[in-house]
Amino acid sequence: MGPLDGSPRSGTAHVIEDSQLLYLDKLKLHGLIASYPELAFGLLHGMSTRVRELALWAPAARDFPRADRPIAPIVSTRWSSEEARDRVNEAEDIMDRAGIRPGMTVADLGAGEGYYTVRLAERVGPRGRVLAEDILPEVIEALSRRITREKWDNVSVKLGAPEDPRLPENSFDRIFMIHMYHEIAEPYAFLWHLSPALKTDGELIVVDADRPTDQHGTPPRLLACELATMGFRLEELIPKPTAGGYFARFRRIVARPAPSSIVPCAINQRAQG
Repeated sequence: MGPLDGSPRSGTAHVIEDSQLLYLDKLKLHGLIASYPELAFGLLHGMSTRVRELALWAPAARDFPRADRPIAPIVSTRWSSEEARDRVNEAEDIMDRAGIRPGMTVADLGAGEGYYTVRLAERVGPRGRVLAEDILPEVIEALSRRITREKWDNVSVKLGAPEDPRLPENSFDRIFMIHMYHEIAEPYAFLWHLSPALKTDGELIVVDADRPTDQHGTPPRLLACELATMGFRLEELIPKPTAGGYFARFRRIVARPAPSSIVPCAINQRAQG
């Protein structure tokens, strides 16, 4: 494996860096970071920049290109208060537009505190199912407590990863991604792993703000490009100011590509206006 910037390595550097990576791999670094972050980052301290980047680059994402754009940090588990969102009928409007009906199976990715999760659960009813996913263990734990407390028997929760939502294949009529796409650290790996989870006629629903990704939004042209790379076609794009941006609906029209064939989208986000 060559350096991230494509420059050659000396033989000595190759041996040292590969041995460091092997050592970190044996320690299961990503699990160590989740449980003992200070210890994990202490181990990384003093190693070369390249080793740190490779070690922190999740193994399941290493076959995929990195996004050619900034990734917004996760700064909050809520976009706005539930009361404020309900006052403008946000969830009902988005669920209507997405065609959510009783009996459907829906995934809510980046579920956070569960604003959409519980409203989807009510809409799909006892014959439907909702899977709430997030990548933060403490968020999943808090959401699990809410689901238990409010007795949502048709909801399951799942801990995902930045590069893989870990969804069962051929399971979902709709997958919701609400105000979270710009925070996905490995969008190409994430979408590649997500794709098989949709049923044949399933749809991917994205709500986000129309602004650059480093300002916690995703320009629609960039979103459509990255999803097209994964075999998705934009079916509908409409402004949704009451939901803080726009509503986009995608359908998978071709099989996902081989990871090695993926070419990242290169779009000047600030030139789109």
